[in-house]
Amino acid sequence: MSKPINVTLLDKEYLIACSEEERDILHRAIEFLNQKMREVKSSGKVIGSERIAVMAALHIAHELLQYKDRNESYTSNVDSLIRRLQSKIDDALVKGKQMEIQ
Repeated sequence: MSKPINVTLLDKEYLIACSEEERDILHRAIEFLNQKMREVKSSGKVIGSERIAVMAALHIAHELLQYKDRNESYTSNVDSLIRRLQSKIDDALVKGKQMEIQ
């Protein structure tokens, strides 16, 4: 069951509906977002809460996309390695069976 909880983002309070199971992750998300918003604000280049929030969201989206790109590349490399190893194993099994027959 969702219960509204008060959260503070960059010194502004918001009421957010959240289930009991999701509260921990919500608090972590709020902490992370607050950190990003403070970083943007402290740069002095962006003024206004809404603009700070948008710039923080862009920074977070950028980090997420970089992470996904690295992860997809890593996964692709691992998949390729597994296919090569599987092929070598299959070849070795075939050669082993041929040796048994002879």
